[in-house]
Amino acid sequence: MKSARVMIVDDDRDLAESLAELIEMHGHKVSIASNGKEALERFHQQDFDVTFMDVRMPIMNGVDSFLEMRRLRPAAKVIMMTGFREPLVAKALENGALGLLNKPFRLEDLLEKLTDATKPVILLVDDDADFADGLCDLLANHGYKTAVAGDGKMAVDRVGAGGVDVLILDLRLPVMDGLEVYRKLSEKGSPPPTIIVSASLETNRESVNTLRGMSVKDCFSKPVDPQALLSTIDRLVTDA
Repeated sequence: MKSARVMIVDDDRDLAESLAELIEMHGHKVSIASNGKEALERFHQQDFDVTFMDVRMPIMNGVDSFLEMRRLRPAAKVIMMTGFREPLVAKALENGALGLLNKPFRLEDLLEKLTDATKPVILLVDDDADFADGLCDLLANHGYKTAVAGDGKMAVDRVGAGGVDVLILDLRLPVMDGLEVYRKLSEKGSPPPTIIVSASLETNRESVNTLRGMSVKDCFSKPVDPQALLSTIDRLVTDA
């Protein structure tokens, strides 16, 4: 697992520092906040890969802090922590919190959630459900998380929400084609590293050349060589 930027938010300073020390021993960088307000201040200053958020804290509780984080950055990855029965936790989970650690918990449980939360996310944009399902299985078996968008607009919206590490994009799509998707993403900022996978590369040579000139990383013709595709994805994730 690559080094992750982690924030521990807990008003129990001894616990927070102990968790930080143990996480750092596994090669990650850790920041500590003592309440939800301080966590938001740090969140404004730095982009964290994962936040472990206690629920009961002074000044601002963990659930309110989490909801504000998600408003600012919809793809923020937050795992709640509590030693009590907390009705508030359900609100966090319903709004996208990645999970819950019930105190006291084992370090192994925390590291397992950290590993899962930091798996690279591959967004596959293709309206061929069978192809998408097969590729998702391949990627999952290789340790990646996957998301699927069936048309161009869904792709633009999903990338805009954040958290996409690699984009696999077909050329022929409903609503807007692959070239238009990439142009829109480029207008909004830097698109994630993008691979074109299409059965129509030769018949769309002009679009392919345009995309290559716009920094698309690679192009594959269907049917795709799975090992060649995985090798390219591994390289892009490693270089990120």
